[in-house]
Amino acid sequence: MEAAAHLCSVPVRPLPPGRTRTFGGIRHHKVKETMKLGWYAELNDVERRTYWACFAGFGLDSLDSTIYALVIPALIATIGLTRPEAGYLATAALVGAAVGGWGGGILADRIGRIKVLQLTILWVALFTLASAFATGFNFLLVVRFLQGLGYGGEAAVGGVLISEVVRPALRGRVAASVQSSYAVGYAVSVALLPVISSIFPDELGWRVFFAIGIAPAFLVFFIRRLVPESGLYRESRANKTAAMPAWTIFTRAHLRRTVAAATMATGIFGGAYVMITWLPTYLRTVLNLTVGTSAGYLAMNILGSLVGPLLYGWLSDRTGRRPAFMIFLLCQAINASIYLLAPIGANTTILLSFFLGAFQGGLASGMLPTFAELFPTEVRASGQGFCLGGGRGFGSVVPATVGMLAASHPLGFSMGICALASYGVAFVAAMALPETSGADLHRVTSADTHA
Repeated sequence: MEAAAHLCSVPVRPLPPGRTRTFGGIRHHKVKETMKLGWYAELNDVERRTYWACFAGFGLDSLDSTIYALVIPALIATIGLTRPEAGYLATAALVGAAVGGWGGGILADRIGRIKVLQLTILWVALFTLASAFATGFNFLLVVRFLQGLGYGGEAAVGGVLISEVVRPALRGRVAASVQSSYAVGYAVSVALLPVISSIFPDELGWRVFFAIGIAPAFLVFFIRRLVPESGLYRESRANKTAAMPAWTIFTRAHLRRTVAAATMATGIFGGAYVMITWLPTYLRTVLNLTVGTSAGYLAMNILGSLVGPLLYGWLSDRTGRRPAFMIFLLCQAINASIYLLAPIGANTTILLSFFLGAFQGGLASGMLPTFAELFPTEVRASGQGFCLGGGRGFGSVVPATVGMLAASHPLGFSMGICALASYGVAFVAAMALPETSGADLHRVTSADTHA
């Protein structure tokens, strides 16, 4: 993590004689010694603990959510799932995430960020374990929806928590880098796949894989003991007799921002879910790669997902949130077009797998600080939860659409068309999004958002 943080390092301006600068209790001369750590060296103890709690939460939930995509071929072979049914199961989890995102956000505005973060992590772990006992499509449909509820809530609340705790000058890089943990969780699940496949037969291996998903439950004990509640949230509750109603985000002061953010999230998630859901199957059934070989391609995609959020955070803190979104969307559209629709060789495919993950991870990471900057503290989690959840909900129809198109068209063509349409929607919405880079969340009010 320290090496990755080096990519986001920024110069420290010299101070006048006689003055010293502190970063979370670290004196200026100490900072000089540790500048190689970049922004991470500037975080204080509370910011660091919060960072690692959110990073681990995202990563472990990523482990659980990506297991399904990796076992689709085994589910098709062992319990008779069809491609359309596989798409429906992916959509069920995403619809659950949409509901859970807004529901978790509403709950976090009322009982606190930390409590909801713990609850959602535990929820995801339990229902991932439940998937191991699936007997067919209907059982998986219900369990996948319930798992999605927790994942959507965790993603929304974790994004708000880290954005509220970290200071404005570092928020873009720090909050965006949390999304890199998605790549870590995905990497662990991909690494486990060939191991489990070599030990267990297909009909049992996927059940063992899902059972491993209980692991994130143990993170709750760390959060309970070491991570404090957001100071912004505590201040807000101390100064208000009651929380604003959840529908405040649809009032005149917030509606434009809510619609633009939710629409952009729909496009970003829709395009991402095409790859997350169908890329392992594309590599195995279209490119005819073995489990071991496809793991290598996925490893490049995952490496890109690790680097992309760091690059996006650096770019957004310098050019602004909106230009960074538009640049990454354009690059991802070009990359996906070549990857899925052009006749390219193996070397080009593996190279583009890296950039596919980088742009995808960067776009997803950018929504965390950006959406938190759009709303006042009293409805920040509700607003971010709705925008992320709405994006997941509407975007969830895209992988199901791929499954239906793939019944009569090549899988690569179906994936490419759906991904490009999604990125186009996101690009238009990004142009309508207000610029909020570096906003002081202490001062974000309904009047500010209306202006």
